[in-house]
Amino acid sequence: MSITEIILLGLALSMDAFAVTLSNAVAFRGTGRARRFLMPVFFGVFQAVMPVIGFFLGSLVSEWVDQYAGLITFVILGFIGGKMIWDALRDKGEDEEGSGAQITIPVLFFQAIATSIDALAVGVSFAMLSINIGMAASIIGVTTFLCCIVALFIQKGVGRVLGDKAAIVGGLVLIAIGLKSLFL
Repeated sequence: MSITEIILLGLALSMDAFAVTLSNAVAFRGTGRARRFLMPVFFGVFQAVMPVIGFFLGSLVSEWVDQYAGLITFVILGFIGGKMIWDALRDKGEDEEGSGAQITIPVLFFQAIATSIDALAVGVSFAMLSINIGMAASIIGVTTFLCCIVALFIQKGVGRVLGDKAAIVGGLVLIAIGLKSLFL
């Protein structure tokens, strides 16, 4: 597998993390810069680590990962997305919706796991293809990190368009990503 192919794979794997970063940034407007920067870091690190884990677990877990990855992703993202929607609808009458909300480290941790389960499966296939896992994982992690940085830069425009519906839309995006994982 060429470096170009690994970069393209990294872009494909990073799209869920990109969408989640964008949704988080728009929905959790009260999150400070340092916490916002943790999103690309968490997603990039998890996207880099999961293929390594998959590579070393190889055929031991390949069938299980293929069988349950979509369900695990759906449950995690569905729960987090549903909670975002619930909180947005429940807090509707209070001051400006979402303006003080911050994303928590545990939520970010579970989002990073959910968006990188497919990278675990890719790591299993890397073991079967004898790919240089260090190089591939690094490229995937950096690609994801950069895509999430882009999401942070464009979130202001998206936030202006969505206004106070941002948390609801963000929750729906997370649920949609989970549903996509469940059926594809």
